Amino acid sequence: MQRRTLLKRAAPLLALAATATLPMAALAAAPMVEIWKDPNCGCCQDWVRHLNKNGLATRVHDEGNSAARERLGVPAKLGSCHTGRVGGYAIEGHVPAREVHRLLKEKPKAIGLAVPGMPVGSPGMDGAAYGDQRDPYDVLLVLADGSTRVYQSYR
Repeated sequence: MQRRTLLKRAAPLLALAATATLPMAALAAAPMVEIWKDPNCGCCQDWVRHLNKNGLATRVHDEGNSAARERLGVPAKLGSCHTGRVGGYAIEGHVPAREVHRLLKEKPKAIGLAVPGMPVGSPGMDGAAYGDQRDPYDVLLVLADGSTRVYQSYR
């Protein structure tokens, strides 16, 4: 009798799990971006949502990003409000998901990508509070020696 009761109670949970198979499988296959940010930063959280909406899974550490930036080899002059790591690359600042996917596909010899500062109009800095304002900015490829080159311009 206990087994029958257990199965009756488990049935709704099993049905829910069955409907979640496709999204869970897609999520499991998505590249994981590990992110370090300030716990009170709204634009960082907006950037995380941007990544999630564009096929990237995220794991967020709300402990600041200075130590992560240094550990990953991103020069301080390229700093922004959050730092990520994906596929062995550093991602500094408001880098569009499109460029993260491109980086993972092309696999250049580099430390990673950076959008220094916090340009208005970049992902996470494009909410209602900013109206339709869009400042031009560059996504930089950070090379092993700390130098950069433009990876993609947004105008």
